[in-house]
Amino acid sequence: MVSPNFILEMRKISKSFPGVQALDKVDLNLRKGEVHILLGENGAGKSTLMKILSGAYQPDDGEIYLDGHRVYIKNPRIAQHLGIRIIYQEFNLVPHLSVAANIFLGQEFTRRPGFLDRDEMKKKSKEVLNSLGLELDPDLPVKVLSVAQQQMVEVARALAFDARILIMDEPTSALTENEIGTLFQTIRIIKKKGVSIIYISHRLEELFQIGDRVSVLRDGKYIGTYDITKVSKSQLIRLMANREIKDHYPRVRGEIGETLLFVKGLNRGNQLRNIHLELRAGEILGIAGLMGAGRTELARAIFGADRIDSGEIRIMDKPVRIKSPAAAVNAGIGFLSEDRKQSGLILSLSIKENISLPNLDQLVKMGLIQKQAERQMTEKYVRELRIKTPHIQQRTLHLSGGNQQKVVLAKWLARQAKILIFDEPTRGIDIASKIEIYKLMNQLTAEGAGIIMISSELPEILGMSDRILVMRNGEICGEFSAESATQEKILATALGEIT
Repeated sequence: MVSPNFILEMRKISKSFPGVQALDKVDLNLRKGEVHILLGENGAGKSTLMKILSGAYQPDDGEIYLDGHRVYIKNPRIAQHLGIRIIYQEFNLVPHLSVAANIFLGQEFTRRPGFLDRDEMKKKSKEVLNSLGLELDPDLPVKVLSVAQQQMVEVARALAFDARILIMDEPTSALTENEIGTLFQTIRIIKKKGVSIIYISHRLEELFQIGDRVSVLRDGKYIGTYDITKVSKSQLIRLMANREIKDHYPRVRGEIGETLLFVKGLNRGNQLRNIHLELRAGEILGIAGLMGAGRTELARAIFGADRIDSGEIRIMDKPVRIKSPAAAVNAGIGFLSEDRKQSGLILSLSIKENISLPNLDQLVKMGLIQKQAERQMTEKYVRELRIKTPHIQQRTLHLSGGNQQKVVLAKWLARQAKILIFDEPTRGIDIASKIEIYKLMNQLTAEGAGIIMISSELPEILGMSDRILVMRNGEICGEFSAESATQEKILATALGEIT
């Protein structure tokens, strides 16, 4: 019996992949004009369920009802025709095309066959953007927009074709606090239009600001649906993980040792100006700042991904010239990049190949990869980091975000790098996986490594850092000890209110 209270019902949805039961009889229902939170650890099945709803995957079993009528969503075009749109964490925009062209991409207006009606597309783009409270020039190329503006273009594209159900996958992962506030205001506008939103996020504090109901998945199974006003953060964590997670930031502060990395007077164009920093053995050095402050640019410069104009870098008190990532790796530096999918992994390769790639000098003899040594290395880190996979030949493309991040970590652990730069190490992964990574960071510092941790999440910076540097406009504008730092002090420094 289909309930008349729901515009969407997914009933007993199952889906398996080789060696993995991704979904096992999962239910989900959606009311008109609500924000329904979909919650679960990485690998719980959230993305698989949404790919089924949006037509990217076909279920092995189960039924989908829209307005009480059973529907068969065999491909994304059918989903779009039914008013179902998905905004992925990685945007599907064409950077060199205009805002208007992206909004109507694949469904362009024409004057006559072969001729685009650009004026009409521009007019309609303005209308839908204005309806979201946005003042954005439809003629601007998407590549010049901020991440937040690009996200709004994705929302506008969905609403331009009367989306009834909008799926948002980690929509705030790359946004500043101000941009998150703007997004939430847009979501409230969309709700008033009667559009229903399925919202996936690992930032629990957000859910209570915009959610109406929350459904929890765990290990591919449906756990339950709850009114957001009647459930606490600790209850949701317990439901997701099936265990108590008492300490979100389990930093173990040990003895700080000798200086591993010394940077003096580092400059790069207008991105980095006169950077001085020091990283010691056993230390986590947090780097905070607003988006665009120069944090990632600093990490890339130290790692040799971007050429510096001037400055000195010393490792173990020896001057080094790092002109490339290969030189950085040889100098004992590992870099966990902000965008693991673009810069940290080769998604088409297996777990084994990704872990062994930067470690070939350890594995190659007489021009041949020692297969047994490669397998033993991979199995060691899959076991120690608890990477969820049916086998080490699994392509990293098919892993959850948290497990992908662990593969990136594994290749640097295998390299035995003593200087590690972690740029947004827990972005887009669940709380349980975050804590596993934090514990691993503790283990690394206990063994004498030094970690530079860049994070947009101030609680993470405060909870895991021994010292904190704050960046603004390409400069280091403040430094705090773990004991003296507060969220208010860091934010005020990042905004230039404390100098």
